[in-house]
Amino acid sequence: MINLSGKTAVVFGLANKRSIAWGIAQKLHAAGAQLAICYQNERMKLEAEGLISELPGAAGFQCDVSVDREIDALFSTLKDKYGKLDILVHAVAFAPAADLKGDFINTSRDGFRVAMDVSVYSLIAVSRAAAPLMTDGGSVITLTYYASEKVVPHYNLMAIAKAGLECATRYLASSLGPKNIRVNAISAGPIKTLAARGVGDLSEMMRVHTEKSPLHRNVDQLEVGGAALFLASDLSSAITGEVLYVDCGYNIMGF
Repeated sequence: MINLSGKTAVVFGLANKRSIAWGIAQKLHAAGAQLAICYQNERMKLEAEGLISELPGAAGFQCDVSVDREIDALFSTLKDKYGKLDILVHAVAFAPAADLKGDFINTSRDGFRVAMDVSVYSLIAVSRAAAPLMTDGGSVITLTYYASEKVVPHYNLMAIAKAGLECATRYLASSLGPKNIRVNAISAGPIKTLAARGVGDLSEMMRVHTEKSPLHRNVDQLEVGGAALFLASDLSSAITGEVLYVDCGYNIMGF
């Protein structure tokens, strides 16, 4: 059994009980990690804090990862409260709804900028802020999806963002490796999260995954959480810059 007692993790991206961030937080907490769980804004505060209260010892913090001053303020608070960090989970992605519908060629310039800022640059920004607190090394984990490699109907701009995120994962792994900080991505199968509902035909996507994947089913948040727990632990001490598929094998299939 993985034991994270004495480790502190900061988890970004909690929106509600369907969030992948929530599945990861539950698994890290069960393994003994001390948790700082972040939500985006006041609108999400009530539901997020209700969930956080279910994990004894966990604390909630508000932080919009598209705003540098909020990132700086958060990590200053985390330093004062915890002293050091060991694990960072980045479960954040966003693209304007208009750019997830219709023909990809009509992607807007502003939509592209926003998607890359929130979904990709934020990983760089929070990793940079966390690194000085990871004095004993650490693990940074982000979330991606197979549409970064193959065309998935309706994923559109978010697929481009996920491709950028995977590339950023590799470059961050190289940059932070000398500090013994590992950076990896989990490519999860489709899950009915708040963010995923913005992608058209999610139900059809899940049906196809069930039909085509070797395990003939979809994944859930806790299974993704289990993979994150592995990447957060010393069992993955020689793994960095990788994309770990947690999709019931869907990615290996041709047709």
